[in-house]
Amino acid sequence: MKKLLLLVCWPLFMSAQMDLSGTEGKGWLTDYETALVEAKKEQKNVLVYFTGSDWCPPCKMLKKDLFDTEKFRTVSRRYALLYIDIPRKRDILTPKQMEHNSDVLAKLNKKGVFPLMVILDPKGTVLDEYSGYGMDGEIQGHLNLLGKYKN
Repeated sequence: MKKLLLLVCWPLFMSAQMDLSGTEGKGWLTDYETALVEAKKEQKNVLVYFTGSDWCPPCKMLKKDLFDTEKFRTVSRRYALLYIDIPRKRDILTPKQMEHNSDVLAKLNKKGVFPLMVILDPKGTVLDEYSGYGMDGEIQGHLNLLGKYKN
């Protein structure tokens, strides 16, 4: 019975992170290795987005001002998208997902900056990054970064 319940609920647990981010159905992955595999297969770079979905006001505004726009949807098609959430509420993510996200944070966001966009090549080499958001609707710097590394 427990296995059946886990099997039925597993998709809900795995999508909880994306439900909070508002990125559900927009191509965001939550596993680093899977993003690299997709990038290699599709000959794309990887956009890694670090957010604190439940506590970071600039992250919440960037979602609205950038990630929910048609401009982003257009340019993001040229990337494998990796969403790394570091929430304060521990029940938002599974312990396994939180551990994974913390590992990626330690590897690619050593300073713990939020929001942060990191561009990786398909081998996982960091090409560039863009940190912060002034919450003023000015997203051109973010779009410039994305335009610079689209394959």
